[in-house]
Amino acid sequence: MADSAPPSDPPRQGGRRMLWPGGLSARLLLATLLVVVLTNAIIVPVLLATRQREWLSDKIAAGELASFVVSAAPEGKVTANLKQQILKSAGLVAVNVQAEGAMRSVLAPAKLPRTVYRLDLRQNDPISELRAPLETLFGGGDRMVLVIDRPHYVAGELVEVLVPDAPLQSILVDNFRELLIGALFTSVMAGALVYLFLTFFLIRPMQRITRSMERFRVDPEDPAAHLEPSGRRDEIGRAEIELDRMQSDLRAALASRARMAALGEAVAKINHEMRNMLTSAQMASERLATSGDPVVARTLPRLERALDRAVTLAANVLAFGRSEEPPPSPRPVPLRAALEAAAEDAQLEGRVKLVTDIDERAQVLADPDQLHRILVNLMRNAREAITAVGDEATGTVTAALTVSDAASLVRIADTGPGLPERAVAKLFQPFQGSARRGGAGLGLAISRELAQAHGGDLTLVETGSEGTVFELRLPGAPPDIARGA
Repeated sequence: MADSAPPSDPPRQGGRRMLWPGGLSARLLLATLLVVVLTNAIIVPVLLATRQREWLSDKIAAGELASFVVSAAPEGKVTANLKQQILKSAGLVAVNVQAEGAMRSVLAPAKLPRTVYRLDLRQNDPISELRAPLETLFGGGDRMVLVIDRPHYVAGELVEVLVPDAPLQSILVDNFRELLIGALFTSVMAGALVYLFLTFFLIRPMQRITRSMERFRVDPEDPAAHLEPSGRRDEIGRAEIELDRMQSDLRAALASRARMAALGEAVAKINHEMRNMLTSAQMASERLATSGDPVVARTLPRLERALDRAVTLAANVLAFGRSEEPPPSPRPVPLRAALEAAAEDAQLEGRVKLVTDIDERAQVLADPDQLHRILVNLMRNAREAITAVGDEATGTVTAALTVSDAASLVRIADTGPGLPERAVAKLFQPFQGSARRGGAGLGLAISRELAQAHGGDLTLVETGSEGTVFELRLPGAPPDIARGA
């Protein structure tokens, strides 16, 4: 395309698109692994606390069973050797039972070791339960722990057992190692599954969309840049459909710009010949000015105005072909006089007449020549719509002015048959909005462009069998001539 500029930084073809760690797939994999690791980091202390509580409860039960052995002995007495055997087989150092408010030592060595810390299984403190296995895991091994709990098999208020924490630490280390290996395995498996799932359902479709956008940016006419929607009904499918529509719209816009460029080249050639013709016509009008014919004297000003505007239009039409218009030079313009001059050039006479009750002093802020072009286009279209109904058709074009929010609103209404539905959708698009056969579809497009250059707009208010109404909005509301004098 002539209007497509080459990109300054074309993407590298065939290279690796998703680089670690900037690729979306890599970030998703990292996020998945992080979530699984954090989840395991919360679960592992809970599992360790549960395992420690089970082990300590088993020691309480072993202490209670040891107390049964002692109570079953004659007169409740056992030898020191038997006590040592019972404590060793149960993995205990001492057993105490409290009954009826009195603490009784059931099994105890000759010399009790110093108790380093105590754990009361009767308390339900989640924080303490989570902290206890970590203290044993990282600070135990050569200490004693006093375990307290309610009795389950003997009568009494509580049972105390004194046990070394080295076996408990060894069990917790083994459990921690197993949990860590399981957590790593779970993290890797979950990360891999999520990675594969997201790659298949998200990353690859996104890469497909991205490649299509990159190729379309380099060359909109490249067939490989076209993205065929996959038919998915999720957000990816909607993105594919919208990208396909956007590419189609942009191709149409680029084709329209190409036609406009071709029009500019054609107009550039026509413009030179037209200016020569208009120069000859101006010279002929100057000769007519010396004529004494009263009819010529009366019609000559109209001819001169038409020729002046034609010369100006010929000078500016090439700028439109290049999508440019000279900037407007707004100034207060008497609206009624502008409407009457436009009606004269639009040939509103005979079967179609201009009707307006706008005060002669009313003004709008606009460029006089560009306002004239807008009004002539609107009135000419209205006349052609009315006369197209039949040879005997008559009608009116009504103009009204209102001021709202410091803006002048000029309404141009006709009594024609209305616009066809096919023309309304693309009314202000060049080459597409013509409502009559043989029309170029430029009049309303030019008029709207001129109105928007003023900071206003030209809109279709309504159309139907009773007529069509256009509204020209111009910013500013200058005072009437009489008030401004």
